Amino acid sequence: MSVRILYVDDEADIREVAAMSLELDPGLEVRTCSSGSEAIAVAAEWKPSLILLDVMMPGMDGPTTFANLRQQAETADIPVVFITARTQAQEVEGFKALGAQGVIAKPFDPMSLAPTVREYLAR
Repeated sequence: MSVRILYVDDEADIREVAAMSLELDPGLEVRTCSSGSEAIAVAAEWKPSLILLDVMMPGMDGPTTFANLRQQAETADIPVVFITARTQAQEVEGFKALGAQGVIAKPFDPMSLAPTVREYLAR
């Protein structure tokens, strides 16, 4: 059975690179969303094993999207890893304090994204 990964980012080129990177692992099934509101709807219906969530997005940002996911029974227990260029120790701790499983730095290395996601899934 494949593991479902939802990648959320407002930048189309980054979504494409992330999807291709994750699909290098044949055990990962990937869907992408371009906004927080879309991610909330897709997560509730598709039930991913892990959500990779961009922090800086127009409209509903990553932390707000994360809070909304936590408020819905269907999505409350889905682990979330933030994707962000904001990786100062204090910021990372802030994201973890919200309940995120971790933070992946942007720009990410396309060759290591799937193995990194596997590490989060194993936790």
